[in-house]
Amino acid sequence: MPDYMFLLESRLSPEQRAAMLRIQELAAVLGYNVYLTGGTVRDLITGANLKDLDFTVEGAPSKMARELEKGGAKVLSEDEKFRHVEILFAGDVEGSISAARDEHYVRPGTRPELRWSTIMEDLRRRDFSLNAIAISLNPASRGLLLDPTNGLSDIEHGEVRALTIHSFTNQPVRLLRALRMAARMGFKLEARTQEWFNLAIERELQKSITPEDSGEELRGLSREERPQLVLKEWEDNGLLEYFSPTIARKHPGYDAINRLIKVRDDLFMAGFRPRLATPMLLAILSRLNDRELSGTLSKLGYRSAEIGEIEDFPEKAMEVQKELTGKKTKTPIDAYRYIEKIPLEIVAYLLAESSNSAALSKLKAYLHKWRPIRQSLPVVGTELEALGMPRGPKFDQIVQEVFAIQLNGRAKTPEDRVKILRKLSGIKEAPKKKEKEKKPGKLEKHLEKKPILEKKAEEKHAVPVGKPKPAAKPPAKSKKKK
Repeated sequence: MPDYMFLLESRLSPEQRAAMLRIQELAAVLGYNVYLTGGTVRDLITGANLKDLDFTVEGAPSKMARELEKGGAKVLSEDEKFRHVEILFAGDVEGSISAARDEHYVRPGTRPELRWSTIMEDLRRRDFSLNAIAISLNPASRGLLLDPTNGLSDIEHGEVRALTIHSFTNQPVRLLRALRMAARMGFKLEARTQEWFNLAIERELQKSITPEDSGEELRGLSREERPQLVLKEWEDNGLLEYFSPTIARKHPGYDAINRLIKVRDDLFMAGFRPRLATPMLLAILSRLNDRELSGTLSKLGYRSAEIGEIEDFPEKAMEVQKELTGKKTKTPIDAYRYIEKIPLEIVAYLLAESSNSAALSKLKAYLHKWRPIRQSLPVVGTELEALGMPRGPKFDQIVQEVFAIQLNGRAKTPEDRVKILRKLSGIKEAPKKKEKEKKPGKLEKHLEKKPILEKKAEEKHAVPVGKPKPAAKPPAKSKKKK
């Protein structure tokens, strides 16, 4: 059996790993059994991005939430009826904690009776098999995969399978959810699930989807990586008008969605992990006017505070754009410091929707030029330390000054940086030492004298100019014996 715990930990970010460890610690203190469930496990198995962490406990999530808040976590929403808490852990890690429960239907289509239960009962009452998988985080069984409905097999076959014939009858919103799951993962509906789906459409169960359930689907849709695929599936199956008649009549903002997706992909390449639920929601509803936007969100169960934040978002983005074109962000270093504090969702919205070239050029420079320079600042620190300056406030100040200079396009090479560092720090280059003339040794003296001696020898044996050489004497004749 694969070690799912090792697989999970190897794919978690450091912040997500810290959040999971904190949940394990709290569960142990409170005596709760805790499990990682639902979409997190599904995405782990399929290799998709782990966006958030969904935990299920056999106990009260509210107690854990209170303890987490003491450590800096923020409770985003809390449903006391279903014992479900949406939470933002330290490090901007999104997640949820739910109590394990069972749902008992007196007859199909009626409101269920909630019963607090064990993890196995909780998994069996879920919508689709691929969402009914859990990983134990408990000391005695850590890393154990719980799959009572054989969802792992359905994932391997690329199918979305409903767990009961009454799945769509009990909760008609699952008609929307089934298509959303299939579109997101590139799966198809399992054959029997497709039959149940078609039967539910024939019985017009889609007309009984509650506005509140549609609102939850819209929230889920705004967090999808490719929401346009889901919307087209809803349109093709005639479900969009039951999701929202206004959106069906005016059509979703596919162009705005595609622009934002392109921006989000660029942000991923730049090393960011943006949460763009609000900009994506505005992109989906971009064809609606202000009155229609407010009315649609209100009908779908959004609270007045949520609606206000969504409606005010474009205005906040325009205020940021105004600052980016003003005097306060005229220099690159001032622009960098300002952009660094802007929420990433506003940066993404402006990149997708703004036509102001001055603001866009600064945002793009921040992502693709200035941030890489910032990430290379440790090299500047190393170079300054090598010159002999100790680390301290002045050291840090000089590094920041070099960063500002680099943003202006200077100090690109190591040689240029060292010159600037010397100037800013006052550390002068050490004077070069003159090399002492070496006295020649005996051998060297001999070699120096050798040409002179050879020359004298040649002069001694040389023939004077103008005098003929003496003739050689003929050899003596030998006397012949008589």
